[in-house]
Amino acid sequence: MKIEHIHHVAYRCRDAKETVNWYVDNLNMDFVLAIAEDSVPSTHEPDPYMHIFLDAGQGNVLAFFELPTKPEMGRDPNTPVWVQHIAFKVKDRDTLIAYRDKLEANGVEVLGITDHSIFHSIYFFDPNGHRVELACPDTEEDDMLKRLDAVKWDMLEEWSKTKRAPKHADWLHAKELAKA
Repeated sequence: MKIEHIHHVAYRCRDAKETVNWYVDNLNMDFVLAIAEDSVPSTHEPDPYMHIFLDAGQGNVLAFFELPTKPEMGRDPNTPVWVQHIAFKVKDRDTLIAYRDKLEANGVEVLGITDHSIFHSIYFFDPNGHRVELACPDTEEDDMLKRLDAVKWDMLEEWSKTKRAPKHADWLHAKELAKA
């Protein structure tokens, strides 16, 4: 028994139409499905909603719920804004740069390009305040991933005991530290 892949990931949105248009216009996603009900199928709770689905590529679906009867959405004040996000893979660095330029031309504030050694990424917020990341693989990714794979369990074990960053893979951001 094994999970095949993510069916969809769902977030809340402030406005379904604005959200669809933003993801279509800025990230070239296709709007694939809308479902609207007056009650929640799983709980039977009376609560009208609009559920929208966007094609995030290769069978991945990004979904949103607009909930007009609920209080305004917010963030968990105990979680830093950089933690909770969704990341999408793009083909290469040229594609990443093209997305950055397009987003900025559309008035979206973009952070990055950030070098993570195994990939490069940019960060920005959608109109609902959700942090989004676009990431492209680094040219030397395979060797680095093998090195990280070899130490993952040791790192996890050390972290679980000390709650301090293990040094098994501190080489990962060494070139960034050398620039500082």
